[in-house]
Amino acid sequence: MAPLLQVTDLRVHFHTDDGIVKAVDGISYSVDAGQTLGIVGESGSGKSVSSMTVMGLTRAKNAQISGSIVFDGKELLTATEDELRRVRGGPVSMIFQDPLSSLHPMYKIGKQLVEAVRTHQDVSKARALDRAVEMLGLVGLPEPRRRVDSYPHEFSGGMRQRVMIAMALCNDPKLLIADEPTTALDVTVQAQILDLLERLKRELDTAIVLITHDLGVVAEVTDDIAVMYAGRIVEKAPKGAIFAAPEHPYTWGLLRSIPRLDSPRDEELVPIPGRPPSLINPPSGCSFHPRCPYVREAHTRVDPALEPVPGAREHAVACLLTGETRQALWAELASGADPEAAKAAATPAAAAGPGRLEEEGS
Repeated sequence: MAPLLQVTDLRVHFHTDDGIVKAVDGISYSVDAGQTLGIVGESGSGKSVSSMTVMGLTRAKNAQISGSIVFDGKELLTATEDELRRVRGGPVSMIFQDPLSSLHPMYKIGKQLVEAVRTHQDVSKARALDRAVEMLGLVGLPEPRRRVDSYPHEFSGGMRQRVMIAMALCNDPKLLIADEPTTALDVTVQAQILDLLERLKRELDTAIVLITHDLGVVAEVTDDIAVMYAGRIVEKAPKGAIFAAPEHPYTWGLLRSIPRLDSPRDEELVPIPGRPPSLINPPSGCSFHPRCPYVREAHTRVDPALEPVPGAREHAVACLLTGETRQALWAELASGADPEAAKAAATPAAAAGPGRLEEEGS
C-alpha cells in the first residue's frame, strides 16, 4: 500500500544577491495514514521550508524546486495554484509556528473558522458556525459557543494554538503539518497540546508531520524521527532507535543537550560546539565535519549518503564512521563520558598509537 505522503529527493534552492541558498538539498521521506513523523534539527536546518513546500507555500520567482511530492496519489510539485488551493486547508492542513500572527487580529475567531470551512465545503454560514463550535470543543476550548465571538487578542497563547489546531482540522484533513506547535507555551499547556495531537491521530487516523527542535517533544507523540542538518536528513529511524541507539554524531549532540532528571543538579549541559553552516557556502564533504569531535581528514572531502544501518530495521544514517565505531562511541557517551574520553575509549589500543578512529576514512 502506497504511503499517504511520499517526498522524494526534494530540493528547494533560493537565488539571492549573495548566492544560492540551498535550504533543502535532497531529502526523502514518507508518512502513512495514522502515523506521526517528527522532523527535528536546529533553526535553519530546512525543517519548515521542506514542509511549507508540501503546502505549495515556497513558490516564488527566486525559488528553484525539484524532486517529487506525492500526496494521496497526486503530484503536488506540478499542481496548479487552483489545485493547490483545493488541497491546502482541506486534505492537507498546517499549524503555523506563531498563532498570533497567523490569526487576523481584526476578525472574530468564529468568522475566521467559518471562512476556513466554507472555502472547502458548500455549506451555509450557520452550518459552518456549528462546525466551528464543534471543533473548538474538540480541541478543549471552554465555552466554545461563546468564544467564537472573541478576538485573537482575548485568548492566551495556548488557547490561540488550540484555535489554530481547530482551524486546521475543521475540514477533516488526511495530513496535518504542525510547525513548532508548542513553541513559547508553558510546559502544562505544551503537554495538553501534545496529548491533543496524539488523540487526533488515534481517533481520526490523521497523519501528522511534527516539526520541532526539541527531541523531548517528539518523544511524546511520534512514530518515526528524521534528523535534519544543513538542508539534509542525516538520520532517520523509528523513535525507539533514535533514543536507544542513535548513529549520527549530530543526533548524539541533540540528545546530550537535553537535561536529564537522573543527572546531578549541578551538572552542566553539553552544547554542540560551533554553529550551523552557511547554506550559501556549505563546507566541503560532510556538512557536520566542522563541528564533529570525531572528524577525520577524509570527512572534509567525501559527502556521505543516507544509507541503511546494517542489522537495523528502517534505520538510515549519513556518516562516514563505521557502524562498529559509532556504536562504541555512543556506548561511551551514553555512560556519561565526554567526547574526548569517548573517542579515547572507543579507539582500539589508544595508548599504543593511532587506532580505528584515526585510520577511518583515510
